Amino acid sequence: MSHRKFEAPRHGSLGFNPRKRTKHHFGRVRSFPKDDASKPCHLTAFRGYKAGMTHIVRGVDRPGALMHKREVVDAVSVIETPAMVVVGVVGYVETPSGLRSLTTVFAEHLSEEFKRRCYKNWYSSKKKAYTKYAKKYENGAKDIEEQLDRIAKFCTFVRVIAHTQPKKLSNFRMKKAHIMEIQINGGDAAAKVDFAKSLFEKEITVDSVFAKDENIDVIGVTKGRGYEGVTTRWGVSRLPRKTHRGLRKVACIGSWHPARVSDTVPRAGQNGYFHRTEQNKKIYRIGKAGDEKSCMTEADLTEKSITPMGGFVHYGEVRNDWVMVKGAVVGIKKRPLVLRKSMMNHSSRKHLEVIDLRFIDTSSKLGHGRFQTADEKAKFLGPLASKQN
Repeated sequence: MSHRKFEAPRHGSLGFNPRKRTKHHFGRVRSFPKDDASKPCHLTAFRGYKAGMTHIVRGVDRPGALMHKREVVDAVSVIETPAMVVVGVVGYVETPSGLRSLTTVFAEHLSEEFKRRCYKNWYSSKKKAYTKYAKKYENGAKDIEEQLDRIAKFCTFVRVIAHTQPKKLSNFRMKKAHIMEIQINGGDAAAKVDFAKSLFEKEITVDSVFAKDENIDVIGVTKGRGYEGVTTRWGVSRLPRKTHRGLRKVACIGSWHPARVSDTVPRAGQNGYFHRTEQNKKIYRIGKAGDEKSCMTEADLTEKSITPMGGFVHYGEVRNDWVMVKGAVVGIKKRPLVLRKSMMNHSSRKHLEVIDLRFIDTSSKLGHGRFQTADEKAKFLGPLASKQN
């Protein structure tokens, strides 16, 4: 036997402490990818909503690997990404203590969805948000241009303010938009400001930010599990069967002195509803709204959209643009997620592999689905008695 720390290492990472419910319920981008002025101006993040999961069959193209030129089945997550609207731009200057916002410029016309987020109670409010600000655009918008020039002159980081469009999500009761800042990378400060201004009051789609086969980071909040004990929360071993007063416990929570419990000792408490960032999720496909052939492949010529038979469980139908990423993503259905460009430059064959989709499953997720489409089901079952005259 070698040292005890190798034979019985601690249970649970201390890197995620404190394990408590997050304040950032909609996902927060703590850092954006490194800027490269030699590239053209582009956005670095987008907002989506978790719809559900399915599975796909793909061909592996990785020379030298055991699975090269074979087929594998992967679990994939579908994230609905309705177009976002750019409503403002904010400039940041670097200081010894971090970034400081210099000034913010908003567009002339702001939607009701955006304004609703500014109020606790929209119904009983006067709905006057930004009405005085819009008057700055009268008489040539001289003040607005001055602020944009200040951003171009002094700022090193430029971010647009964009919001989602809840009215496009028919299976949500939400009316308030989710608002976020998205950093513009590429070009100099003046080019960034011009790029941001050109997007004012316009819709941006997910395929203008990301591309197929790209590796992205997914930021969101995990599924909440409430107050749980040490065995589930930290993964510590159970005590022997005959233990007095329970066995899903930590037997010794510390020595007599120091006369307090160390914060490294596993304790019961909140589990889940934590803010998490998951890196390098590969995009398998990006689908467009209204495309009834979005799940057709060369090997499977069935005309079908991404929504499975009966809809995604606890979500419904996907009617907007969507992104399919490999594996699971954090959170429950309908959870708002932030999709961000990867923070690293990829060089491994796994990350650079071009995905060849052969089949996308659209059978019912509410049980053991047999049929891929309603037509296939009708053809197999024949004419139903209820449809007979």
